Parts: sequence; structure tokens; C-alpha cells
Amino acid sequence: MLGDLPVSSPFIRQARLQEHAGGKVRCLTCERRCLLAEGGVGWCRTRQNRGGTLYTLIYGAVSSLSCNPIEKKPLYHFYPGSFALTAGSWSCNFACSWCQNWDISKRPPSGGEFISPEEFVARAREYGCQGTSISFNEPTLSLEWSLAVFPLAHKAGLYNTFVTNGYMTRAALELLVEAGLDGMNVDVKGDGEAVLHHCQADVEMVWRNCRRARELGVWLELTTLVIPGVNDDDACLGEMARRIVDQLGPETPWHLSRYYPAYRFAAPPTPVATLERAREIGLSAGLCYV
Repeated sequence: MLGDLPVSSPFIRQARLQEHAGGKVRCLTCERRCLLAEGGVGWCRTRQNRGGTLYTLIYGAVSSLSCNPIEKKPLYHFYPGSFALTAGSWSCNFACSWCQNWDISKRPPSGGEFISPEEFVARAREYGCQGTSISFNEPTLSLEWSLAVFPLAHKAGLYNTFVTNGYMTRAALELLVEAGLDGMNVDVKGDGEAVLHHCQADVEMVWRNCRRARELGVWLELTTLVIPGVNDDDACLGEMARRIVDQLGPETPWHLSRYYPAYRFAAPPTPVATLERAREIGLSAGLCYV
């Protein structure tokens, strides 16, 4: 377990966003804002209070590495035809029981290959990529590493992207943009009831971050994994479509993905007809790209 590693380990770095509160430390990386006693770890298990200081346990801890077409993120209107060197780490800050990448997102920090920011950017150039992407698990948990990668990538002429659930704090988002975050695909998993029940999270924080990202000039595309019994009814789909139009603009792309059973969720695969109906709902709401 990485929580047992010494501070001298390359995976262990002081967390960027934290505050002291009554003898404990509060993590300010995501909107869970976990309050940790000495030795405690947060909800995501990637942050630990050691001696009154919060540390990340996954700095440069790469569980997955792949050179992907940017359209796979999916980002369809952002450097089309380009490739992004994509890295994932461990764990997540959502509780989704259908996760397609559960083998890394549901695991606590588990080592992996250490890749420094410099080496990551060098590999991106070596592999002929035009950008970087932090993805596979929730990239917000790799905040400190991303903040080091992004300026180096820009200096090398590469773009930077996140594929995220959008649950970072406002401070974390603004740090990422300042460091060089260029584009995001945000996974909007449903309406408020669905996200609270299945993800144990507040979807309003996601919408807030989407709005703020647009204000800061980040290219934004949204994805919804359409899941039977979770977010596939007309009311839920219509609400999401209208919010995209009203809050982010009708030109914001909305990707509708087909669910297949995974991890602990056993509903049957989403019918293609449901996806076609969802697309019509998006277009009828005024979206240009669904």
C-alpha cells in the first residue's frame, strides 16, 4: 500500500490544496473536502494526513498509458485527427457502480510505473503525439502531477486535456487552467437525484465547474453514459440537454455513450433506440452537436 511508503518515495508529494481545521487537515482537491485526522486517508484514498500535512500518494503513479486519438476521449471538435498521450493513475472520487475502468478506479493507490512530468512530455513527443490527456481514472486526483505536466507540455508545443467527472473544487480548476489545461470532456452522469444516489455527489458542483471552465476559455465537451433505469428517461435527458443549451451554449457537443454491464451494475445494455431517442431530445432542445 502506498500509504505505508516514506515521504521520500517519488509517489509522495505534499498536496497543493489543503487547510488546517481543528487539529485535522482538510483536503481541498475535490468537492468532497475530506477532513482527515492524523494518519487518515480521504474518500478517494489518494490523500493522507501525515504529521498535520496532507500528501498525495499518487504523484506520477501511472497505472495505464496509451497514445489515443483525441476523438476517443471523446473530443470531436478539438484538434481533430490528433493523438494524445494518455495517462491514468488509481482510484476515483465517485461511487458509480457501473465503471468501465473499475480495475483501476476502484483500487486504492497501488504503485505502478513512476513517470516524472519531464519523462511524460518527452514520451509524448517521442510517440508523435500532439497533446496530453489525463484520464482512465479521475484525473483530478492527479492534480499535483498535472500542474507540473501542463506547463512543460505547452513549452513542447503540446495541448493538455482532462477527461473528468468535473467534481474538482473551483480552486483546483483554476490552478489547472492557469497551468495550461486546454480542453475537457466532462462526464455528466444524470440529474441531481441520479448523481446523488449512484455517485454520492452533488451534480450542481459539476455544472458550476462546466460554466467556470467555459468562462476561463477551456474547450468543453460533455458526455453522458446512458444507463437503463438511471438516466434514460425523457425527463432526465431533457433536463441535461436544456442545461447544456442554457448554461454552456447550443454549440457545446454532447456525446451519448452506450452502457454495457460492468463492475457491480447488471442492467442490460442500453438499447440503440434509447440512444437515438436521447439524440433527438438533445437536438430538439437546440443542441447543434449530439
